[in-house]
Amino acid sequence: MDIRQLTPTFYVSPQIDPADMAELRAAGITHILCNRPDAEVPPSHTAAAIRTAAEAAGLTFAEQPLTHQSMVPDVIAQNRSLGAGTEAVTLAYCASGTRSTIAWALGEAGTRDADQIINTARDAGYDLSHMRGVLAEPFV
Repeated sequence: MDIRQLTPTFYVSPQIDPADMAELRAAGITHILCNRPDAEVPPSHTAAAIRTAAEAAGLTFAEQPLTHQSMVPDVIAQNRSLGAGTEAVTLAYCASGTRSTIAWALGEAGTRDADQIINTARDAGYDLSHMRGVLAEPFV
């Protein structure tokens, strides 16, 4: 697994596997946020399959499929309320972790300095420098 920390309670990663739940729980994750649409994955990795495995391991689960086109203010606000806005230690995942990182960054826009958001993402391996203008103002 490739878990990358953005905040003390919010992590992102590429696609996870149902067999990863014990390891995620051992790493301190308590909540899973699926940002990957089911159309992108085989049946073994749908949100329902991951949910079943997560809940069996004692983790909570939420689903907010994202595409770059669907990242509009209302969807980003909902995504934040399902992940970074909770008290849980959350792992948000998608294909590579990029969409989950972008969604987190857009949810943080206007509450943190744009350079701080960009540097946090960069430290986790995601380059959002092209989003500086968008991240300088509140998005949601």
